[in-house]
Amino acid sequence: MPSTIRSRKNLIFVLIIVFVLLLAAAIRVGYIQLVKGEEYKERALSQQTTDITVEAERGTIYDCNGEKLAQSVKCYDIYVYPAEIGKYKTKKERKELIDDTAKGLAETLGKDEDAVKKKIDQKNGQIILAKGLTREDADKVRELKLTGVMISPSTKREYPNGTLAANVMGMVNDENTGQSGLELEYNNYLSGISGRIVNYTDTNGDELSYSPENERYYEAENGCDIITTIDLVIQSYTESAIQKVQKKTNADRVFAVVMETETGNILAMAQTPSFDPNNPYEPASSSEKEKFKNMSQQEQSDYLSKMWRNPIVCDVYEPGSVFKLITTSIALEEDVVGLNSMFNCTGSVVIAGETLHCWNTAGHGSENLTEAVGNSCNPVFMKLATDVGISKYYDYLDNFGITGTTGIDFPAEGTALLQNEESAGPVGVATIGFGQGVAVTPIQLITAVSSLGNDGKLMKPRLVKGIKDKTTGEITEVKPEVVRRTVSKKTADELCGIMEYVVAEGGGGTAAVKGYRVGGKTGTANKAVNGGYSDYTYSSCMAMAPMSDPKLTVLVIADSPKGVHYGSLTAGPAVSEIMGKSLKYLNIQPDSEESKTENEKVEVPDVVGQSAEDAIGILAGAGLGYDMNESGESDFVVVKQYPTAGSSVRKGTKIFLYK
Repeated sequence: MPSTIRSRKNLIFVLIIVFVLLLAAAIRVGYIQLVKGEEYKERALSQQTTDITVEAERGTIYDCNGEKLAQSVKCYDIYVYPAEIGKYKTKKERKELIDDTAKGLAETLGKDEDAVKKKIDQKNGQIILAKGLTREDADKVRELKLTGVMISPSTKREYPNGTLAANVMGMVNDENTGQSGLELEYNNYLSGISGRIVNYTDTNGDELSYSPENERYYEAENGCDIITTIDLVIQSYTESAIQKVQKKTNADRVFAVVMETETGNILAMAQTPSFDPNNPYEPASSSEKEKFKNMSQQEQSDYLSKMWRNPIVCDVYEPGSVFKLITTSIALEEDVVGLNSMFNCTGSVVIAGETLHCWNTAGHGSENLTEAVGNSCNPVFMKLATDVGISKYYDYLDNFGITGTTGIDFPAEGTALLQNEESAGPVGVATIGFGQGVAVTPIQLITAVSSLGNDGKLMKPRLVKGIKDKTTGEITEVKPEVVRRTVSKKTADELCGIMEYVVAEGGGGTAAVKGYRVGGKTGTANKAVNGGYSDYTYSSCMAMAPMSDPKLTVLVIADSPKGVHYGSLTAGPAVSEIMGKSLKYLNIQPDSEESKTENEKVEVPDVVGQSAEDAIGILAGAGLGYDMNESGESDFVVVKQYPTAGSSVRKGTKIFLYK
């Protein structure tokens, strides 16, 4: 009897325990279902969901004639899932499989076997082993039939013209996201919106029969195409010309820009050295590659940053005498001077008690305004800026876009370095008048000067003229934009006449183009260093043509040319080459027929009293060469020439210049 009672008690105790456990389980199940149900449901779906990104096709970049500058091409990426390699094998068998997989992939992809093995010898994760493979290489990997290795179709950016217009196009990273240039500026248009494929699978990758939807597909929206203002032919002319300058002068850099005068369209924008955006992490030339290999990591980083940078938009330089065109137009517009105004240059001028010198310390003597521009007579431009007055002069600089930015559709546009109006003082505004003490971006300068060839209308420079929807083919046009008027049409016409004189009879003759009326100005300015000026220069030339109705404006700048550094000699010939080829290519009719006479005779102009730079330009305008070896490479005033002025010589004859 006692044992029966004890058994019953034990049974009751067990039942109580079971009841408590069942109650706890019920409470736990209720908690999971009612309180944590949604959370666990989401976690389950997450574990059962395979979400694959469908990459959108990046838009194509075209030149103005429909030639491809950048495009997306189909390629293949190799992914490795380490957990799948030898998943149900012993430890030893898995190691052997990893060794075989690493060896096969390394041999096929041309990679280091140990490095591949180190990457894939893990238990979890997804490894991107290679990107951007061709179909042929992907097929080789496929033929290996390796477990845990997946080949995924993808796209990569390709630049079919290599280095051509590289600093305009910019580049993308491994994720096809724009990093510089137009690729960055228009990334939101070019990139599109990626799609998705969503599957519900078990741990073996098999579809779940009870999944709400076996597959959901979200179609990618491909990026828009970009139609640029760049003309691939003119870009090619420009790059060829500046490469010649680079080779001849051994300059640190040479850059050039060609603008359509009436619209602000950029037809070409180039620099040396450039890079290949298909392989942007090393220099394009073999000689530079060798230098690059021997650099420290920091030096390489600095080199690449400079190589990718576009100095035409992002950097500033002192324009020197080219800036005198701006000062002259301001003075004419304000009526403080006229075309027939006369000046007497004695070689120096006193401003606020300080004596400032002309480059020709002997002085130019009597000269009118047009001759003063042709002579690059510094005292005249100091006087003009002073007579206009500092407040009014700065107002005009703002009007010409010198104090702000142009608004060009390109990232990281630089701004001019200019003394504050309050602190510049009389000496400051006087020196700015002849192009010293002011640093501008090349795009600012060519935009400002182009307004003078466009009846005084300042255009907003642009690199893109249309955005095309890939699906509909509809093109959204980006129209030319007039920002404001810089000067009156009368003043603009007068400046054009002065610029034409500078090329026809002044120091800008090296920019001349046979058969066309060309106007321009050269400049040679010492580079500012640590608050002073070094012996290195920015040598430049600006020109537009035909002056009867300007269509093109060209600016070429040589940064620190070695040897003869005059703008008329370094940049002028390149401007002439670019302008001449481009005018003919665009079928712009010449102003006059070129002379076909062999052994044509010309009259030797008088260059005595001119600077060597201007003398070279004047002789070039007459179709003559020069020789000044006995006088050295530094600038000087010509005191004697041979043959003498007025002599009749064959075109192309060298005129000896002496100091």
